[in-house]
Amino acid sequence: MSLFKARNWWSTVLGEKEEFDQGCLCLGDVDNTGNGQDKIIVGSFMGYLRIFNPHPVKTGDGAQAEDLLLEVHLRDPILQLEVGKFVSGTEMLHLAVLHSRKLCVYSVSGTLGNVEHGNQYQIKLMYEHNLQRTACNMTYGSFGGVKGRDLICIQSMDGMLMVFEQESYAFGRFLPGSLLPGPLAYSSRTDSFITVSSCRQVESYKYQVLAFATDADKRQETEQQKLGSGKRLTVDWTLNIGEQALDICIVSFNQSASSVFVLGERNFFCLKDNGQIRFMKKLDCSPSCFLPYCSVSEGTINTLIGNHNNMLHIYQDVTLKWATQLPHIPVAVRVGCVHDLKGVIVTLSDDGHLQCSYLGTDPSLFQAPKVESRELHYDELDIELKELQRIIKDVNKSQGIWPMTEREDDLKVSAMVSPNFDSVSQATDVAVGTDLVPSVTVKVTLQNRLALQKAKLSVYVQPPLVLTCDQFTFEFMGIPRVIQCKFRLPLKLICLPGQPSKTASHKLTIDTNKSPVSLLSLFPGFAHQSEDDQVNVMGFRFLGGSRVTLLASKTSQRYRIQSEQFEDLWLITNELIIRLQEYFEKQGIKDFACSFSGSVPLQEYFELIDHHFELRINGEKLEELLSERAVQFRAIQRRLLTRFKDKTPAPLQHLDTLLDGTYKQVIALADAVEENQDNLFQSFTKLRSATHLVILLIGLWQKLSPDQVAILEAAFLPLQQDTQELGWEETVDAAISHLLKTCLSKSSKEQALSLSSQLNIPKDTSRLKKHIALLCDRLAKGGRLCLSTDAVAPQTMVMPGGCTTIPESDLEERSIEQDSTEPFTNHKHLIAETPMPDISPLQGVSE
Repeated sequence: MSLFKARNWWSTVLGEKEEFDQGCLCLGDVDNTGNGQDKIIVGSFMGYLRIFNPHPVKTGDGAQAEDLLLEVHLRDPILQLEVGKFVSGTEMLHLAVLHSRKLCVYSVSGTLGNVEHGNQYQIKLMYEHNLQRTACNMTYGSFGGVKGRDLICIQSMDGMLMVFEQESYAFGRFLPGSLLPGPLAYSSRTDSFITVSSCRQVESYKYQVLAFATDADKRQETEQQKLGSGKRLTVDWTLNIGEQALDICIVSFNQSASSVFVLGERNFFCLKDNGQIRFMKKLDCSPSCFLPYCSVSEGTINTLIGNHNNMLHIYQDVTLKWATQLPHIPVAVRVGCVHDLKGVIVTLSDDGHLQCSYLGTDPSLFQAPKVESRELHYDELDIELKELQRIIKDVNKSQGIWPMTEREDDLKVSAMVSPNFDSVSQATDVAVGTDLVPSVTVKVTLQNRLALQKAKLSVYVQPPLVLTCDQFTFEFMGIPRVIQCKFRLPLKLICLPGQPSKTASHKLTIDTNKSPVSLLSLFPGFAHQSEDDQVNVMGFRFLGGSRVTLLASKTSQRYRIQSEQFEDLWLITNELIIRLQEYFEKQGIKDFACSFSGSVPLQEYFELIDHHFELRINGEKLEELLSERAVQFRAIQRRLLTRFKDKTPAPLQHLDTLLDGTYKQVIALADAVEENQDNLFQSFTKLRSATHLVILLIGLWQKLSPDQVAILEAAFLPLQQDTQELGWEETVDAAISHLLKTCLSKSSKEQALSLSSQLNIPKDTSRLKKHIALLCDRLAKGGRLCLSTDAVAPQTMVMPGGCTTIPESDLEERSIEQDSTEPFTNHKHLIAETPMPDISPLQGVSE
């Protein structure tokens, strides 16, 4: 017995020994009350027509006498019932009843009763059509785009479509190659009839083609149904589904698209209105009926499918969302609004069981029987408990059983930075210009609880910092594992107190939500001796001569960082934010936040990218030229060697001069390659610092979470070192393109674009700069970074005031100028709690 039963709201049994099929059930406001309440209309093969309006006193009640509004015996078997605008001159709803040789249209009306019996209902025959051929089924709709009325199309048993324009007969057409009739439906969006032929093909015929076609079959017709001259009847499109269809339904819940649903004997198909398969679902049980209806999720359609196992399955597209059990096998299912209850599921069986139900569950009343109690032996339980504890203890001691996350205490790595510099510097380069290069000792401690197997310690710092030793190996026996430990180096290792500068080429302003803090409290030991009283200005001088000035506003909650070099701003800006956070945490203030409301300095950033890329191109050219000169040098050597081995002396023809000149060129080119590599290394270090700064500013500007900042860092800083084979530009461009086509995509069309699987050095940096600007633009419009594929759905984005529009189409891309990469200006002031960055060995250095 299934827990998920259909909750019986109202039910009844119709007649005795009557038979019903899928066309014998219809719902609609057939009496035109206008209150939105549907009536249940049922016809049987015995010719009985019944109209119900259920009013149960409580859920699960059977039918009362007043629930049956009308019962009429029409004598002829009822094949199908439909409710529509079938009478000319009025838009009132009428009831169309299809018999085997007759089509009747009735009006249903009710009169108020003056006695206790209540209202009385009667039907009135409006018109009827006698059919010359035996009918199978029918459909209706606004054929040809007519307004305010419905036309009826009847399919006969021999494959003829007969169209009736309300009271008059229009025309009849034989479907080509028809053997047995199949289900028939009309699509108002494409103005076509859709059926499934005996060839197991879904076929679509345009109404206009039917109207003007000449029947291909020369069958005898009556004078009323003779065919006019016209074109040969052709099919609009076909689709082979490989099985016979039970029913067809056209769903068009919006004006943008419509779907054709076909229920087969083993599969369930959803087609586009042009015949292409949208999706299909293989059914586990033999279906008996189905009904698509609108879904609460946009872009999806729910479908009720009944089967011969007394089950009703609810699918959302191809996903099974609910399964409920019915007391009978449904041959017809409808959904409507009955007695102010929306979404009532009405099912009809072939023997007349009519039920109105809703979905839900009831608690199970089953109670587990009590087990026989037995006497407890505490001594035996103690022995069993000790044995289990021993087994658990042995398992914990065994190797490789539990995951490494359960063994956090097996190995601990800690690093401690010495508070003072070494008395004798251990730096390989003792001086940079006039500045002495200091060194500091870092003590790394390994604590292991169990024996280790070949422990290897690797230490990494970002350039231009260097290590005296970066690899340590310890020989032990035990379990291999990996542990990471990060530490901060003192700021004075690469920075000295300097004279503040009043003017600078590059400036940044960081806003906070707290009063400004004295810079002496944040950076003790960096104040200039002659300016100890000026606590709001402080100068820094990097080893090598670069200067950075930090200013704290006396009146506003702002800090300004300025320098002549753009890349020099990052270290002081990052250090300022970290030290402000630590300062307010010590004060017990938890709501401190930093923000950046200025323009993102993309133009300065792009200049560093162009310089780095230019050095890469120069390196390629120099290496190519060096290779050519080396080939030339070896060729001259071979010529000279041949001359020297010749027994007959011959003039050298200036080969020695050519060899000497080529040798000098090779030496000069090798020196140029080394110089370019040094410049490229310095340029990449500057580019990394500028990239850190841009990521920091974007995080403050768009209040990104630590996870989103980590995604940006992974995209912009994928390489620890730059090489000619795999460079920074192509790697970052591929990573940003992936973000733009996934989590930052604006449509599913962008997501469908495929990325190149091979990374090659680009011709220029215009594409990379455009993608970086586009990424900032998508973030400014509300895009969010994430790695989950479920979150790549297109979002409704609102552009803050002042953001520069970034052209995205191919036509706009052709006309884009260099000024398209101008910095974003006038961004909305964003206050965001600054995420604590994941500090790398160079990031965040302490005093």
